Amino acid sequence: MAIQLIIHIGLMIMWVIMTSSASLGNLILGYLFGLFALYIMRPFLPGGFYLIPFLKVLRLFAIFIIELFKANIGVLKIVMSPKIDIKPAFFTYETSLRKDWEISLLSLLITLTPGTVVVAVSDDKSKLYIHSIDFSDIESECEGIKQSFEKAIKEIGIQ
Repeated sequence: MAIQLIIHIGLMIMWVIMTSSASLGNLILGYLFGLFALYIMRPFLPGGFYLIPFLKVLRLFAIFIIELFKANIGVLKIVMSPKIDIKPAFFTYETSLRKDWEISLLSLLITLTPGTVVVAVSDDKSKLYIHSIDFSDIESECEGIKQSFEKAIKEIGIQ
């Protein structure tokens, strides 16, 4: 994929040199022409089209931002309520991710979401031990993690 990025940047620079204009519109046009040329050349280049994993990472980032916003609203409701009525709990989340970077990324995303902290990972890397500040339903919490973060991480990992 790195070779595709280098070729893409090279094609964009060649476009700017050929047109003798380094304006923003011309750079964008060169980027798009380079992208089209690279897409046509992809059978002759190693690996898959490099833009697809990048778009999957952007999707995971968007999912994280949405979950971050929802968790911040939930924590804000807890903090702003006159009577704090929370049920903190530890729970075990069984993950189907197996690679170290996938488990680390999932743990990081869960920990960065307000109200949850990954406390430990089991030795066989199949379970995450998580603390949640307000927790009423284990199944819905686990299903939310599985459908948002874990699903997006699996899509990135498939190459």
